[in-house]
Amino acid sequence: MSVRSVLIVEDEQIIRSTLREFLVGEGYAVSDAGTTAEALAIARQKDFHVAVCDVQLPDGDGIGLLRMLHKINPSTFVLIITAYATVENAVEAFKAGAFDYLVKPVLFEDLDHKLKRVFQYRDLYLENQQLRRELAQPRQFEQIVGSSKPLQELQQTIAKVALSPSNVLLVGETGTGKELFARAIHSAGPRKDEKFLAVNCGTRPTELLESELFGNGGKSSQPGLLRSAAAGTVYLDEVSQLPLSTQTKLLRAIEYGESMPVGGAETYKVKCRIIASTNQELMRLVGDGTFHEDLFYRLDGVKLRIPPLRERIDDIPELVDAFIARHSRAMGKRVTSATSETIRLLMSAQWKGNVRQLDNAIERAVIMCDGTSIEPSDLPPDLLGLGQPLPDTDDLRSALRHYERLHIARVLRQWPDKREAAKRLRLGLSSLYRKIEELEIET
Repeated sequence: MSVRSVLIVEDEQIIRSTLREFLVGEGYAVSDAGTTAEALAIARQKDFHVAVCDVQLPDGDGIGLLRMLHKINPSTFVLIITAYATVENAVEAFKAGAFDYLVKPVLFEDLDHKLKRVFQYRDLYLENQQLRRELAQPRQFEQIVGSSKPLQELQQTIAKVALSPSNVLLVGETGTGKELFARAIHSAGPRKDEKFLAVNCGTRPTELLESELFGNGGKSSQPGLLRSAAAGTVYLDEVSQLPLSTQTKLLRAIEYGESMPVGGAETYKVKCRIIASTNQELMRLVGDGTFHEDLFYRLDGVKLRIPPLRERIDDIPELVDAFIARHSRAMGKRVTSATSETIRLLMSAQWKGNVRQLDNAIERAVIMCDGTSIEPSDLPPDLLGLGQPLPDTDDLRSALRHYERLHIARVLRQWPDKREAAKRLRLGLSSLYRKIEELEIET
């Protein structure tokens, strides 16, 4: 189990030190602050599972601090310390969102008991929230995760394309999940109860590939995918890798609606829909003579571009939740979430391998995670560098400045228009220019 983190906010130095010493001895990771301002500064730099806050503070009160801590990180649970155990104090604390309260002088046994209760409740609460998110996923394209504008637009297009019997070409970088979208097209169409059969066009010798596609009429007779699919869908993954001879046979099957098994003498009717995918520019391959022009036009009638992950960064939190749920179930672990800091790091990474790379990173993180929430240290080491060397310092401010520079530089590369970049960063335009100057970012 990962170390449970606690923030103590208490203005009396002796009480603060005593509580800290006790909790460290019990195995908690403890930070402490003597004022509201100091507590907020610490909370903005690090996520805490629980905060233990005194009601009376020099620059504010524990109830107000509780509300601000929840704004910074809604998953932080708060215990309030009060000198007077009155009904009014308790009601006010609970209304503000406190989990429980402690009465001064704080007894170690009482603190230990209530912390154990809050962590038990927190684990169940996070697990329940995860189940609610899974149940709330839209049903039409339940396997497609995300609600970003590019993804919403693509889903709207898929809903229209699915109703047509036309062949479809999916274009996108490696790892964008092209087969997932192909299955969504099939599932949303009138033939959803028919078969969906997939084949990778670049992983087999030509003869074996053609037997799998068109069937084999020899002694080891097999029907082939085009016949077995009947009125369903055949998905051709990385169609650009098809040999020219196979392309010619596929073109005939599409044009004339019939095909012949390898080594066979009689044709059969082809009724299936073809959905093909590629990470290559097929028109360029036509120009190079490595892709049949007529086949290109037969496949290119309805073309959908699958956006890379860098164009749908807003989907990362939802994707992370979905991957955590899937891998946790598969491994029998109780990992239910990722910390805010982890999500921020994931949203700043480059993701050259797109959704597949993110999936692999979360699978590894679930394996490494000892608690219920994935920490940055659980992520693949090479991911934390975001493609550049980490700062050679233990100073937190220097590290945060390093990550801030990388994140702003990445957003500016993706959105060269500074007004749009400022909007994405949720900064004012003047603030963005000031950051560019302060961090010495080249634009």
